[in-house]
Amino acid sequence: MKKIQSLLAWGTGIAYFSLMLAVPAMAQENPKLSDPEVAHTAVTANQIDIDYAAIAKEKSKNADVLKFAETMTSDHKAVIGQAVALVQELNVTPQDNAVSQQLLADAEKTKKMLLAKSGNSFDKAYIDNEVAYHKAVISAVEGLLIPEAENAELKTLLENVAPALKAHLEHAEMLQKQLNGK
Repeated sequence: MKKIQSLLAWGTGIAYFSLMLAVPAMAQENPKLSDPEVAHTAVTANQIDIDYAAIAKEKSKNADVLKFAETMTSDHKAVIGQAVALVQELNVTPQDNAVSQQLLADAEKTKKMLLAKSGNSFDKAYIDNEVAYHKAVISAVEGLLIPEAENAELKTLLENVAPALKAHLEHAEMLQKQLNGK
């Protein structure tokens, strides 16, 4: 249960960080989203990483990359399931928003880039993207989400997610080093 809650916070972190990248002028201020918008954005961000993993499972022949992609798929599907349960518990209806729309637009560009690659070039691009994504999420959770969280339960959840995020990043970085022959 804690792992799934941590992953939900992780998905939310992805969404906030992506907003900061998508709207550079807003990067200097913490973005404001309603709870329904955060919920929608978190689900969107998780689905995007599932989509990236699906591409990896289709294109990669590297057993380690395939295992990582499967982990991303199962973790993010669990997060989406937990997000649905959470919004039902809180009686919140997720709302589409500019952040979710920007995430989807950016994801299309990344998907096109990934689909254009093959072999080791694909594996490196996929894992490089995952490393950058996890670094961004850690930064967003620690520098944006925890300070912005008003609900004590949410703040605690975000504080507890950092170790899991760092473990995912370490796994991705290990693969990155393997793929770069280091």
